[in-house]
Amino acid sequence: MVGAMPPANTLPCDVASNAYGAKHLHLQLPAPPKQQQPADEAECKWYEEEIDDDLKLCYALNSVLHRGASKYQEIALLDTKHFGKALIIDSKMQSTEVDEFIYHESLIHPPLLFHPNPKTVFIMGGGEGSAAREVLRHKTVQRVVMCDIDQEVVDFCRTYLTVNREAFGSDKLCLIINDARVELEKSREKFDVIVGDLADPVEGGPCYQLYTKSFYEHIVKPKLSGHGIFVTQAGPAGVLTHKEVFSSIYNTLKHVFKYVQAYTAHVPSFADTWGWVMASDHPFDLDAQQINERIEDRIVGELVYLSGEFLISSTTLNKSVHQSLLNETHLYTEDDARFIYGHGRAC
Repeated sequence: MVGAMPPANTLPCDVASNAYGAKHLHLQLPAPPKQQQPADEAECKWYEEEIDDDLKLCYALNSVLHRGASKYQEIALLDTKHFGKALIIDSKMQSTEVDEFIYHESLIHPPLLFHPNPKTVFIMGGGEGSAAREVLRHKTVQRVVMCDIDQEVVDFCRTYLTVNREAFGSDKLCLIINDARVELEKSREKFDVIVGDLADPVEGGPCYQLYTKSFYEHIVKPKLSGHGIFVTQAGPAGVLTHKEVFSSIYNTLKHVFKYVQAYTAHVPSFADTWGWVMASDHPFDLDAQQINERIEDRIVGELVYLSGEFLISSTTLNKSVHQSLLNETHLYTEDDARFIYGHGRAC
């Protein structure tokens, strides 16, 4: 995800909590060392993310590479000791240099591999550029529309995430700065695959309406081609976290599409299992060998994480999560939404 970075100054003071009410980002800088204190005993700086009222994750930092803010959200790029460079938006970990391939390979390649011949792809969100990068590895793809609402995030990522510069420069990529809902609704084009690479639904944030039944039913589904597939990131899917939004998103899509497939993977920098959901009116009926053959035929370069065998196995959920998905009754609507802990900033 994160490539080589131009040098930047480390912040001389703490990063205060999000002014928008989002989960707090604390960069705990050390107090000035006493004169007798050896330099190697000085405290390290930390990025601290609140997961719940009584739970935090802390990541040791080498430095803060860049901070900025748009009218929608706060943005930071950190150099962490364990995960390398990390992109933080609204005080929530988005991806890191060491393991972003897990998230993006899992998001992008399953729907494109299950589709018989994907040529056109619409990405909702994706301003980081990594989703477009993975889509463009497919030889069949001729056009990728990436629609992100935040120009500042896109500009930030184009500047600092050098690993995605080739994707941003591709003549197959059409970059649109707009609300994805508005853009899809007015589009006359249909797409083979539509991807939801969106921020988590947080209370007060701009994205939760893009997880609702009405959005899936009236905007997404009509914009899919004949064998079209929709995929979305669906939030934490661990034993203790899957009821936050994962089970609800899965159940909501079941009320719109004939075939719905949930799958998960562990993402170390998120310190949890993560979930994705694919949906279509055509079955997901490839076996591991067929998937591997399509990987070999269609994708440029070697996948680091995904194989046919793993993709099939990722759809087998543990008993607790499986039962929750079977028993879930909640439908995600504008008036009855579920949120992940934290707060974002509305448009």
